[in-house]
Amino acid sequence: MSKPMLLEEFTRLPPALTVDCVDGLSGAIDAVATRAAPSHRFLRYGWFAAGLRAYGGHARTITVSREGEPVAALPIVPAGPAWAKLVAIPGCYWPFRSFPVREDAGVEAVEALLPRLAREARALRVGPVYDGDPGLELFKEAARNQGWALLDRFVADSFALDIAAERAEGTWPRNSTLKKNRFHEKHLGSHGALDWSFVSGGDWNAAAFDALAEIEEKSWIAARTDGSDAKFTTTGHGAFWRAAAEDPVLAGMMWAAMLRVDDAPSAFSFDMNAGALKYAIANSYDPAFAKHSPGKLLYYRNLVRAIEDGISDVDWGAGDSGYKQVIGAAKGPAIRDWLFVRPGIDALAGKLLRGAWKRTGRSETGSAPAEAERVLDAEKGDDAREKREGADD
Repeated sequence: MSKPMLLEEFTRLPPALTVDCVDGLSGAIDAVATRAAPSHRFLRYGWFAAGLRAYGGHARTITVSREGEPVAALPIVPAGPAWAKLVAIPGCYWPFRSFPVREDAGVEAVEALLPRLAREARALRVGPVYDGDPGLELFKEAARNQGWALLDRFVADSFALDIAAERAEGTWPRNSTLKKNRFHEKHLGSHGALDWSFVSGGDWNAAAFDALAEIEEKSWIAARTDGSDAKFTTTGHGAFWRAAAEDPVLAGMMWAAMLRVDDAPSAFSFDMNAGALKYAIANSYDPAFAKHSPGKLLYYRNLVRAIEDGISDVDWGAGDSGYKQVIGAAKGPAIRDWLFVRPGIDALAGKLLRGAWKRTGRSETGSAPAEAERVLDAEKGDDAREKREGADD
């Protein structure tokens, strides 16, 4: 008679994974995003739907479920010529392009996804995205394990402000900074009554977005560029943000600090609040008030309010580092653009093109990109004052 097996003698099988690919955006996206890292919970159905509405494209979504619960969702849209069979992640470049994975997802989830992706496309573009992004890191490990070619190009350095660390070292903002700000506010008030306010959640409506667009249309971006990079105008990316705000969860994350002078929209700072992290996405001001540093006055007010709301870190993204370093920001993770090329002859071809893809980006030790130089030149009047004041603090 055989002896009964002890519990510890059983080998526990890994949880069953199932992969599905649907036409359009999957409802599973929100289920994954809700349990993603707090910094990535904006990667919702409404986020990707806004991207499709604003920029076009027809999506498919590959989902991976573990014992019936979705743990990863990868929406994809065709990119480039049809014959190339390239796909990309829809959405918006600010703060970055990625896809949601649950915090407890492991590399096996992406390993299960990759064979289905290989049937859909020769290559997938992920990014621009930060080094250390949860979905990216799982994708890199799984792709290497299965013989995919990985191509990356450097886009820019990011900058981050650790408010908690700054406050641990002493009073922040410094009293001298606040004193200078009050001086500028007094002189700015000579132009009319100043109204400082915040917009979030249910406050997002057509009038709120129109106010942001009005400021951009007065700013350097309209005067010095073709306006295509503006975030809120009809010729820029306004359609995306208006569509994103239709998701009440996203609307609750979207945040704007506003300055009106005699009721006229005059400056804004626009962010996404993701838990204790604030993504600083865009700011602009009416150059008629430039000598009084309205941008500086507004973002300091915004950061003081952020502290009250429990924000401990600010991700300033890429671009001119001048004013960011003045307020204490330091270099953060690099931002890169990735191509993942499926195994076989496509991966071999991808490896041959790795150098060419890398050269389309920036040198990590090179000078500032042309775009950052243009922005710096356009803003140098206001920024130069802010830098001098920061040096005095």
